Amino acid sequence: MFKRLLLACLLFAGTAQANDWDALRQPGAMAIMRHALAPGVGDPGSFALDDCSTQRNLDDRGRAQAERIGAAFRDRGIGFDAVLTSQWCRTRETARLLDLGPVSDAPPLNSFFRDRASRDRQTEETLDIVAKADGPLMLVTHQVNISALAGRSTRSGEVLVFRLVDGAPRVTGSIMIDP
Repeated sequence: MFKRLLLACLLFAGTAQANDWDALRQPGAMAIMRHALAPGVGDPGSFALDDCSTQRNLDDRGRAQAERIGAAFRDRGIGFDAVLTSQWCRTRETARLLDLGPVSDAPPLNSFFRDRASRDRQTEETLDIVAKADGPLMLVTHQVNISALAGRSTRSGEVLVFRLVDGAPRVTGSIMIDP
């Protein structure tokens, strides 16, 4: 418990401001985003990773939200060397609609909503990806993954800006484009 409290204190040692675009221009800045609006919670019992019809997906508002978020980044001249996404359809579609860089699947970003036992392993694998990055990354994932990594919750479509400090993520900004 003490270790988690200490990590939470480290995460919030930096000041996070809403729509903090300047945070993305700082050395080592990375972005992690919760997928755009997808009505509901979790996925149906018949969920299959390779079948979008069995998943909770973006609706028209979610698609428009993802496009607006991407446009806001492009309008400010902000792009990414890579956009990594979970393999869920709603995150892949969000990543593609952002149009902020080449999109690739990253299984450590997959939701562990149903299987919390993989939380620590996936979080460590995500940190390894970030630590090895040669340039800025945009990670598109799920609420549970962001909470495990950053120690705080996000709304659909919210982007947290962070950088690694002594191997741990420190949130330095938050960007939210309303749906």
